[in-house]
Amino acid sequence: MSKHGAPPVRQQIDRRAIGAAAEQLAAQLLTAAGLCVLTRNYRRRLGELDLVARDGDVLVIVEVRTRSTDAYGGGAASIDAIKRRRIVRATQLLLQQRTELARLPVRFDAVVVGALDSTTPRLEWIKHAFEA
Repeated sequence: MSKHGAPPVRQQIDRRAIGAAAEQLAAQLLTAAGLCVLTRNYRRRLGELDLVARDGDVLVIVEVRTRSTDAYGGGAASIDAIKRRRIVRATQLLLQQRTELARLPVRFDAVVVGALDSTTPRLEWIKHAFEA
């Protein structure tokens, strides 16, 4: 950390790269399961959606979490009420912009990626991770 409390630039870049790698693995998992990934990293001021996919006639909003340890409850436990609210708000904005998706029922899933630095990362897909 710098003397002003901000993390070094290298750490920020590494975190972005880790997040991108985890999202890529999650997208591959969803695609292999037959989902069609529509959008990645949908960012708005009120929130961000990591992955947006279709599972037949269901719109699936996927939060991707990475964890190096389960000491604090794992990745799914880190999707707290504030994070869920931000995801729901971003989903509402997406549905306003993409009206063709607004008629679909929405499901909120999570993909937790662990051991990302190993040759065999662990992926846990949690369907219906939370309700809106």
